Amino acid sequence: MKRFCLALSVVVAALLVLSSARKTTTIFIIGDSTAANKRNYQTYPERGWGMMLQGCFDERILIDNHAVNGQSSKTFIDGGRWQKVLDRIKPGDYVIIQFGHNDEKPNPQRHTDPGTTFDANLRKFVQETRAKGGNPVLMNAVVRRNFYQKVDNSIDDESLRDSKYSDEKVNSDTLVDTHGAYLISPRTVAREQGVPFVDANKITHDIEQSMGIEGSRRLHIWLKPGELASAPDGRKDNTHYCVYGARIVANALADALGEQVPALKKHVRHYDYVVSAKGRGDFLSLQEAVDAVARTGKKARIIVLDGKWEKPKMPKGHKIKIVKCWDASVQ
Repeated sequence: MKRFCLALSVVVAALLVLSSARKTTTIFIIGDSTAANKRNYQTYPERGWGMMLQGCFDERILIDNHAVNGQSSKTFIDGGRWQKVLDRIKPGDYVIIQFGHNDEKPNPQRHTDPGTTFDANLRKFVQETRAKGGNPVLMNAVVRRNFYQKVDNSIDDESLRDSKYSDEKVNSDTLVDTHGAYLISPRTVAREQGVPFVDANKITHDIEQSMGIEGSRRLHIWLKPGELASAPDGRKDNTHYCVYGARIVANALADALGEQVPALKKHVRHYDYVVSAKGRGDFLSLQEAVDAVARTGKKARIIVLDGKWEKPKMPKGHKIKIVKCWDASVQ
């Protein structure tokens, strides 16, 4: 009997250790299309930075992305999306709050004003997150890729998915701001409420500016006619990110988040390639990632976020380390 009790104790202890090892903290994201998950990821390269954020953390952090195309802080509340997030927040979780792109638009169903209604909505997100024991984090809007002095804020970002490829009008060698006072409100509310603030606009501005006028196109949906079957006429979209751009921005924002929230910093990870069958990484299959490493001839770390995969064909003399999350397997 004693031997049985001892064995049972060992099993229980092992299960407790396993349970502890898998205990997760959730980071919720609320925002617009620049952060959102995309449904047609198998045929179209658009990605939100929030869609890529899971690949920037270890398995103790779970990203639950509720950002949606076309949302403003007003529609996110009015449409009931915020209540759905609020109902899921547990003590110790985090909520990243990022709006602005659509709050700027004149449509009264989406529009808010910085200094009044926009600030009030951000304040509501912060205070209600705290009431649930969560930790709010405010970000301002990511930059639009705009090298033209005359800004037209009436253009709906969502319509850019239907824009055809054409020559670009440029009359500035530095990015021209399109957000104005909407960048100030998140900083103001963060200071007023005593919550972490990540200057996503400056971070993305610096990334785009460093890549230059032509180089920064690589971050967005710039497609020439015939380059992609789902966009036969090409595309010119300076707001939304492609796979490469979303990964670059997600990694930069993860680093900034770690700096502003020390408890998260130890969980930030950077991998050479991320694999996800759900479109949350660089590649949809593990073999594609391995082949990409083989072409470079360099050593690399690949993280597999999800899916079941057969063991890939490895190049000779490879130096590849494959890291798996618990909802992924490689056989």
